[in-house]
Amino acid sequence: MTERELPCEIYRAVFTVDDNAAFLQEIRTIADEFETHIILFDADRLAGRDHVEAALRHARRSWAGGEPIANSLEMEALLYAAGTRQCQVASSFGIHPGENRSYVAVCPPAPGVRDRLAGLVRFVDDDWEEIDPAKRALLAELFAITPEEVAVVGEERFRELVLERVALLDVYR
Repeated sequence: MTERELPCEIYRAVFTVDDNAAFLQEIRTIADEFETHIILFDADRLAGRDHVEAALRHARRSWAGGEPIANSLEMEALLYAAGTRQCQVASSFGIHPGENRSYVAVCPPAPGVRDRLAGLVRFVDDDWEEIDPAKRALLAELFAITPEEVAVVGEERFRELVLERVALLDVYR
């Protein structure tokens, strides 16, 4: 199976981070133990699960094509989620100190990994798909979406404008 076909399970979780480096080291230890990739996406900077899936799909394609931007699948996925080639910007789409609401992608799925992660995070069934006005404003700023663009496509297609930015990263390579 190629990276392009690599399946992922996506969970929603909340957790507190005191030290980014230490927390990520614990995540890497679990990923290595289960021979998988674990990618944490900041739900507050994403336009929902479709955004996560698009970032993962593009990252897998880039990785499989042999010309990734980053040196890990995890960072590649964050670069696509952020729609940028700048790792520093992309890292803000991962974890941050304090309370986190995160989409947790496990690629490929591995039996037992969720149980191990439960020692670090609390899995939730919350619905994070709504884009309220405050989140819409944040996403518009993060992805440079203008009021004119929204006026052309309509408010109901705002999420599609964000996903377009994810796809456009391929053009800017």
